[in-house]
Amino acid sequence: MRKLVMVAALAASLPTFRLNAEVKPPVPQFRINRATGPITIDGDLSEEAWQNATKVEQWYETNPGDNTPPKVRNIGYLTYDDRYFYAGFHFYDPNPSQIRAPFTDRDFVSSDTDYGGVILDTRNDRRTGILMLANPRGIQYDSVSDDTTGNEDSSPDFYWDSAAKITNDGWTLEIRIPFSSLRYEQKDPQEWGIMLYRNYPRDRRYQMFSNRIPRGSNCFICTEGTLVGLENLPKGGHLIVAPYVTAKADGAPRGDLGSPLVTRPVRGDGGIDAKWTPNAAMALDATINPDFSQVESDIAAISANQRFAIFYPEKRPFFLEGNELFSTPIQAVYTRTITSPRFGIRATGKFNHNGYTILVTQDRGGGSVIIPGPTESNLANQDFSSTDVIGRIRHDFGRSYASFLLTDREFSGGYNRVLGPDFQWRINPLDTLTGQVLVSQSRTPNVPDQNAEWDGRKLSSWAGDLWWSHSGPKWDLFTEAKSIGDEFRADAGFLPQVGFHSNYGEIGYTTHPAGFFSRVRYYVFSEYDSKQDGALLGRLFSAGFGGDGKYSSFTRIRYQLDEVRTTSDQTFTRHQLVYQVNFTPNRRFAYVQIDGWVGQQVDFANDRLGEGANVNLSGIVRPTDHLELRFNNSLSWLKVRPFPGATRRHLFTAQAERVKATYTFNSRMFFRGIAQYQRTNSRPSLYLNAVDHYSGSLATQLLFAYKLNWQTLLYLGAGDLREATADQGNMEKSARQYFMKLSYAFQR
Repeated sequence: MRKLVMVAALAASLPTFRLNAEVKPPVPQFRINRATGPITIDGDLSEEAWQNATKVEQWYETNPGDNTPPKVRNIGYLTYDDRYFYAGFHFYDPNPSQIRAPFTDRDFVSSDTDYGGVILDTRNDRRTGILMLANPRGIQYDSVSDDTTGNEDSSPDFYWDSAAKITNDGWTLEIRIPFSSLRYEQKDPQEWGIMLYRNYPRDRRYQMFSNRIPRGSNCFICTEGTLVGLENLPKGGHLIVAPYVTAKADGAPRGDLGSPLVTRPVRGDGGIDAKWTPNAAMALDATINPDFSQVESDIAAISANQRFAIFYPEKRPFFLEGNELFSTPIQAVYTRTITSPRFGIRATGKFNHNGYTILVTQDRGGGSVIIPGPTESNLANQDFSSTDVIGRIRHDFGRSYASFLLTDREFSGGYNRVLGPDFQWRINPLDTLTGQVLVSQSRTPNVPDQNAEWDGRKLSSWAGDLWWSHSGPKWDLFTEAKSIGDEFRADAGFLPQVGFHSNYGEIGYTTHPAGFFSRVRYYVFSEYDSKQDGALLGRLFSAGFGGDGKYSSFTRIRYQLDEVRTTSDQTFTRHQLVYQVNFTPNRRFAYVQIDGWVGQQVDFANDRLGEGANVNLSGIVRPTDHLELRFNNSLSWLKVRPFPGATRRHLFTAQAERVKATYTFNSRMFFRGIAQYQRTNSRPSLYLNAVDHYSGSLATQLLFAYKLNWQTLLYLGAGDLREATADQGNMEKSARQYFMKLSYAFQR
């Protein structure tokens, strides 16, 4: 606790330490008028209603320029009627043949393509905005941007319409948003926050807004303009009920791996998802027997020589409403720990200056539970059901907040309960102080055959995290102190490491040169970690630079020197070069990234120092505007000396390859295929304990989708899994599935 107090004392002196603080830019105000005629959403702006709409012609280039006049002309149009809010755009382009406009699935509108649209803050709290953007094909992207967490979450989906056209002088876009999809207070007239946006990738990625965004600001939505003139809007209230039916046929080996597959009879199933927004202040979600079969597989991650559990993002729709409220400094909520829910109920809303969310589910079980430790984590099978309750309430003070989190997992003979407050203090536009304290109480399951810790014992401890950041136009600083007790457990979260103190500090300096790089940041950071008793866990020093440049490129290269303690209490020193380079060559080779490290690495399985590398290559290729190929390739290896003075030999080589091909016919229909191959070749003679010579899997997935909207849809799919034999490495069939899902959304 003493270290946390030291950071708090430093932060208390911050109001006198403001580097390059800037005067807040003026807030633009737009007065909107009712539409003077009907509007058809077809990408054509020639209708009378558009000609009489509010016109927005003043735009600013915020990247790479610093609120400078844009390279290209942009015009926005705003109007509304009794049922809809409308936004129209004319985005000029000196060379329309270079417009990057691929056909994709909803929300797969990437930064290397042209797109634009509107960002609305209907509560006008200057904290949270809804992004409704579309590309020149009318493909939609919607998300929620939250200044509190600094995150943009594309998981939530809204009902709205869009259409676009490529013209001889650029492209046009029409957006129509039902008022029933928006949440706003019942008052007259309305006053909303608004931003208009265009993404224009060419030799660089150019970003343009209808408002200024100061460099170094610690918020985004707070810079929005103001929309006035909205009157006599319909009252809130929106009900969506989406029942679904599925049919599945599974196949499994008749006997051991390698025996013929036996296909089980087709099984039918069903369920229902519902959302009700009775007013602007509340949303109620419910699900019975949710089906996640259409969610694509996770990208393979190399697990060889990893000490801690690997994080995978949540992709399941039910868990994503208001997900930003589950984001806290300590990751005590990770909804993927809820493996197979029978049902789920969730309420999310706001009252006065308070935001809240509460989630209740009953989980059938399955999957694994992380058993954390100071130097490594283990996994135990979760073959029991549980009931989960997760809730958080947040009170806003201006642009700062204080909140309280509770998670409770109850199962037969045991429980895990976590609770505590957290806060964020926006001291000024450049400085932020954030902290959290949690306590946990647990009784483990009484199944010691799963894990030695699971013998019915009681555990209790606390965790704390406090950090301060300064984000100026040139200088930025960050420092963090964290402490997590040995017996702290968060079964509903993602905390693979406990029993440690950690202190971290970083300082950076940013310049904006002319030439290839438009922004370069030089930085140094250091970290010191110890066990709760003060014994060293690791220390690190790193220095390097990162820069944005031509071809929408980003380069980050740094040198790293660190010490790390293994489970046998040995300490090793490593020297590594860490790198990341990504860029966009052209509209066909849309994205390329290579990242990884090279240098020394610890052989954690055998407690010795080796040399190796990790290389990750990913990219996007679009042979046509309808076909997109995404690839991910990871390669990792480690060489060790069997005994002092011996020649280094390969301990293991691990690879993972994934190709995802999507052919999008139009905005409603696509076909997707995924092939993923991962394998590890080990040299058992170099290991102290027995390991398999080969391990790995080959997974394929095919999916056809037709969507009228994000909940009215048809899925047809198939999946196949093959696993490597431990001796020969042959890929033998281990599972197969065919499935169909039909869902229809009834709205009122």
